[in-house]
Amino acid sequence: MAPLASPSKDPVGRRIGHYLTNAVIVGLVRFALMIPYSARLSFVGWMVERVVGPLAGYRKRARQNLAMIWPEMSDDRRDEIADRCLNNVGRSFIENYSPREFPDRMAKNTPTGAGVSALEQAAATGRAVILVTGHYGNYEATRACLVARGFDIGGLYRDMKNPYFNAHYVKTMEAFGGPVFAQGRRGTAGFVRHLKQGGQLVLLFDQHVFGAPQLDFLGEPANTALSAAELALRYDALLIPFYGIRQADGLSFETVLEGPIPHTDALTMTQLLNDSLAARIIADPEQWFWVHRRWRINDN
Repeated sequence: MAPLASPSKDPVGRRIGHYLTNAVIVGLVRFALMIPYSARLSFVGWMVERVVGPLAGYRKRARQNLAMIWPEMSDDRRDEIADRCLNNVGRSFIENYSPREFPDRMAKNTPTGAGVSALEQAAATGRAVILVTGHYGNYEATRACLVARGFDIGGLYRDMKNPYFNAHYVKTMEAFGGPVFAQGRRGTAGFVRHLKQGGQLVLLFDQHVFGAPQLDFLGEPANTALSAAELALRYDALLIPFYGIRQADGLSFETVLEGPIPHTDALTMTQLLNDSLAARIIADPEQWFWVHRRWRINDN
């Protein structure tokens, strides 16, 4: 869950806004961590669904995206998907701030899918693996599950605009095990070094990237980074789509690794990644993060 943006463009005002926003988030997290795990997830899910999401404009944006992709959908169904999407965002956020309970639960999971044996074989032979997913369910569920099974899975993250929030959010990713690398020259160097050493890395690819090729995603053109496929080709790494799919109880997950994407060319491989995620969204749209500005065709 990204922090609310400060309304001020003044550097001092922006800094104060970031500080106050972070103070609210930290207070919410600290309170939530005081209550039992199940109630914690329900509380933060409700807060994001009913308070944070609407105030931040997330619910409105989710409904706009839904109307673009599925114009025939009823208003009631759009509302339902938007609300449950925000609830999942809240649950995922506080799960990632529960560095003991959440990994302990995921350690009991058994990953499924054709990609499991491919990952195990690659690890045994020292071949690099790039695990690719979107903002769907909670991707950290699968990473925590695999780390508990002995895999050294690193991640690449984008710094948040709020530096106060970013400082402790990065620590939540580090708590799940495996190195994490910030986007940028230094982070990319570490990321590539980990790959060259036969490591496993997680990439999320479902955000708009200015200047990236427009590929089909849910029937609409979406600027999509080719970096995951390009890295896989450059370093002969397996490219495996994966998903942490939240179950009906709101607490447990199915952790799925799909079969590796065949090595062809970066455009074809990335389109297959889009198709994989799109199929998951069509099957269960409430689990995807509809609040992203995923389609920004007029902003190029």
